[in-house]
Amino acid sequence: MACPTARSLLVTGVLLLISDVGLEALAQSSPSVAHTSAFEEHFDVMWATDHVKSSADGRMWNLVLDENSGSGFQSKGKFKYGWFSMKLKLVPGDSAGVVTAYYLSSNTDNRDEMDFEFLGNRSGEPYVLQTNMYVNGVGGREQRMNLWFDPTQKFHAYSILWNPHNTVFYVDQVPIRVHRNTPQTRDMYPTEQPMYVFSSIWNGDGWATRGGLDKINWEAAPFVSAYEKFHVDACEWSEMGGVPACAATTSLNWWNQPLAWSLSEKQKASYRWATSKYMGYNYCTDVARYATPPAECNVGLD
Repeated sequence: MACPTARSLLVTGVLLLISDVGLEALAQSSPSVAHTSAFEEHFDVMWATDHVKSSADGRMWNLVLDENSGSGFQSKGKFKYGWFSMKLKLVPGDSAGVVTAYYLSSNTDNRDEMDFEFLGNRSGEPYVLQTNMYVNGVGGREQRMNLWFDPTQKFHAYSILWNPHNTVFYVDQVPIRVHRNTPQTRDMYPTEQPMYVFSSIWNGDGWATRGGLDKINWEAAPFVSAYEKFHVDACEWSEMGGVPACAATTSLNWWNQPLAWSLSEKQKASYRWATSKYMGYNYCTDVARYATPPAECNVGLD
C-alpha cells in the first residue's frame, strides 16, 4: 500500500524555524512524530564510500573531494510534497571550482529537480549560492546569490517547502526563491514526479567559479563539506498502490495548509531584502538567453 500519511524524519536536533511564526506553529502541531537517528538509516552512499566520513554517533556526515574522487549520498525513499531541510557547513578556504550540492530530484530521464548548489571561491570572496529548477527535463532557471554570512564557519539551514501551490527555497529563516503554481506556470511546476533527496561534492571547475576561469587548487585538498540535522516532514512515496493520500491536493498536513500556500507579509519583506541586496544573477532578466521572459517570471508573490 502507498503511504497514507506524511512521514517526519529528523537527524539530530529539533524542528527548524520556518520564517513565519504561524507556519512554524503548524509544523510543531503536526501529528507526525520526529525522531533522532543516524544518517545511514535514511541515506545510501552513491559513490566513493571511502570519501564519506561519519561522526561517532552517525548524526553528522562529511563529504570529501580530492584529486581521486568526489562523493555523495541519496535518500533511501522518495517523496512528493513536504518540507525538506538540511544544515550544511561548507568548504573553508580556497574552494574555487568546488561544487557542494543539496537537492531534490526524481532521478529520471525527464527529471524534476530543485537545486541548492554552492559554488566555491577564492579565499576572501563571497560564497555564491545557485538555485535552479527542472520540470520534465527542462531547466535553465538559474538564480545566483552572494550569501550574507560566512557559510564555512558554522552550520546554516537550507530548506525547501514544496506543495501543490508553491515551492519556496529558504536560507535559515529567509525565503530566497518562490516558484508558484498558477494557470500561466503549470507547465513549469513540478507536480507529477516524486523525488529523492541528494547531496554531493564534486569538481565543477569547468564552470562554477567565474565561469570556469578559476580552477581547483588541489594543493588545498581535501575539500570537506559537513551535514547535520536533516529533517523531512513529507509524503513518502511507494511504487505499490496508487497516489498516497498525503500527496493528493488536500490540506491534511501543515506543509499544505493555507499558511504554506503563499508568503506572509513578514516573509515577503525578508524575501525582498535578500533578493534586492544579494541577487547576482537572475535568468528572468537575462535577455540574451530569454528575449521573452519565461511565464513564471511574470508571476508575483500573491
